[in-house]
Amino acid sequence: MSALWKQLFFQILLLLISCRCINTKTSGPTPSPAAPISPLQTDVRSVVLKGESHTEKVEELNPVNLTLECIWTGNLNKLPNITGYWRKDGHEIENSRVTVQLENEKYNLKWVVTIVSKENLGNYSCMFGNEAKIDFILAAPQIGEVRDKPIVSYVGDYAVITCKMEETKPKPISWNWYKPNGTDKEQISVAAEPHRYEIKNEEGTTKLVVHNLTQDDSGLYYCEAVYAISTSMSHVELRVITFWEPLKPFLAILVEVIILVAAILIYERSQSKKICTAENGTNADQTNTQMQGENNGSEGGSSMRQRKV
Repeated sequence: MSALWKQLFFQILLLLISCRCINTKTSGPTPSPAAPISPLQTDVRSVVLKGESHTEKVEELNPVNLTLECIWTGNLNKLPNITGYWRKDGHEIENSRVTVQLENEKYNLKWVVTIVSKENLGNYSCMFGNEAKIDFILAAPQIGEVRDKPIVSYVGDYAVITCKMEETKPKPISWNWYKPNGTDKEQISVAAEPHRYEIKNEEGTTKLVVHNLTQDDSGLYYCEAVYAISTSMSHVELRVITFWEPLKPFLAILVEVIILVAAILIYERSQSKKICTAENGTNADQTNTQMQGENNGSEGGSSMRQRKV
């Protein structure tokens, strides 16, 4: 029996040793590899300045590392070096001041702008001391076609308001429409008022259809072209009138004609009265003259008769 117990104890001991070698940790799910961050595209905008100032418009659609390069050749003094620095929206960019050396009769100044949102856009200016500057206006493509005259429609009818991006410019990702709401703008939601509004987008064109017009619908309507990093906005004026509105000029002319005819009639009537009065006076004078002549004749006849007697 002792040998059997020894063998059993030995087997239990081996079992315990083998259990200690087993890793009892529960492995979690294998983490997915992080998505690789694609590097931003790069672009360079270079301007050569011969005078004192220049403005360059730069339209950006997508995130980019943009290098702005200013080359100035207009310094008559040809100083060996000058101080150059950069501004954004009129404010000097911190740590942008450098000493620019004269090389090959020109000064060269660069700045890299990382554009990932509309906050990175704006007016960037390279300054060559107080002698020259170049302005880079960074913005989304602007809506060029702006309607000067308002769209006119009638109460109870509908109106179609159109915004269009120029064919030479990139097409926006989407469009938004806004209407005035006091001092602010309120985005128009077709889902909230399907019986009132309808939006139709076709590539570079968007159309807002407003149904069941009232005079309260008059005002400015803003269309917004949406790009990856910014937006561009324009506006169109809508004027809602009643059917009596076009008749107002005609009615005004009609009233003027009536007044003119009435004045003419009153004038002619007054003139006719004067003529009648004058004629009556002349007839009265003639009658008086005739009566006096007859009286004189009768007196003369009686005297003749008296003499004959």
